[in-house]
Amino acid sequence: MSKFRTSRARLVAATATTVLAALSLTACNDGTGANDEGAAATTSTSPSSDATSSSGANSNSTGSTGSSGGKSTAGSTTAGSKPAAGAPASKAPGSSSKPVTCEGSNTKTVAAPLNRPVNHMLLTVTNTGSKSCFLYGYPTVQFTDAQSVPPVIEDSQPQAVVTLEPGQSGYAAISLSATDGSSESGYTAKSLTVYFYGRSMSGNVGVAAHPSLPAKGVYIDDSIKVTYWQQSMDDAINW
Repeated sequence: MSKFRTSRARLVAATATTVLAALSLTACNDGTGANDEGAAATTSTSPSSDATSSSGANSNSTGSTGSSGGKSTAGSTTAGSKPAAGAPASKAPGSSSKPVTCEGSNTKTVAAPLNRPVNHMLLTVTNTGSKSCFLYGYPTVQFTDAQSVPPVIEDSQPQAVVTLEPGQSGYAAISLSATDGSSESGYTAKSLTVYFYGRSMSGNVGVAAHPSLPAKGVYIDDSIKVTYWQQSMDDAINW
């Protein structure tokens, strides 16, 4: 009887040991599962960390590029708006183009006989230079073999000195001979020289002009006289 009880006690103890072992194994499996879940969580956060790092790198790269672009733009703007050091200041157009005296070297003179008024010749002086010039007084004319310089018609004096811009013309008329033939010492001249006065009117200046005359020449007598230089042709032939 005592042996039976001992065997039963051993069986109960063995059963209890088996149950405890099973419970212990179940507890280990649960722990492993918890550990696996923690590892999975760690793995899933790694790409997020890499993405953040990559984003930061891209941000730094973009910021660097933007900074570089800003410097380049700023440099370009500064270089474009700031004049070069030591560059001479530009001069105003015409600031050094002061008027000069009209004479043979900066003008062209043409002599043309007129039908009306009769026995008259028109002198046309054109400014061929690059600066304005002044026609002072009246022309000093000398025909072939002339012994004196023709006088000027005082009433023909204009109110202002004739000024010729480049390309502009001034005029004077020469009364060659008396219309009624009352004057003496008439002859036919084949050449003409025109001299120019300076501002002081004390003598001729510059180069004389030598306008051509008609092949047959022009008839002049001792009544010959000239007008002052005029700004318009009509004013010149009015005398």
